[in-house]
Amino acid sequence: MLKRTGTVVAAAVVAALALPADAHAAAIACGGSVSTQGISGNGCISAERWKDGHVFMRNITAHTVLTNTRPHASGVEYEAYFRVVSGGHWVKIGNGRTVVQRRSTVGPIAIGNTDRVCGPVNVKVEIRVHVRPAGGAWSNWSSAATSQCQT
Repeated sequence: MLKRTGTVVAAAVVAALALPADAHAAAIACGGSVSTQGISGNGCISAERWKDGHVFMRNITAHTVLTNTRPHASGVEYEAYFRVVSGGHWVKIGNGRTVVQRRSTVGPIAIGNTDRVCGPVNVKVEIRVHVRPAGGAWSNWSSAATSQCQT
């Protein structure tokens, strides 16, 4: 029962953190969770539309939410890649590391971003994130996608 309650509380924290704090911030959408050796991470994405002269642009940012289920604090590394879904190739847009306290969740942490022109078609873009505890193995990929170039 206690484990299930902890899972529900952790999910509520992730959901609350994914909502922007101010009215002008881009919403953050998270994909599924991946884990390795007691550390889990969610790949998250936000896209903010803006205009440069007559050209509409979007700033796409990769984030992660990290959870440590270990009984001690752990150093965690993470990295993010970006691509345009229709025919794009994966490009690394950032990486980092942080300490996650025992049995806690941190994030969303911005990893990296890229600016793209909004084309005539609302192109879908995707990020993928993976994590690893210090000295451990990389997790599988957690991905998230968006098509935030609507008028």
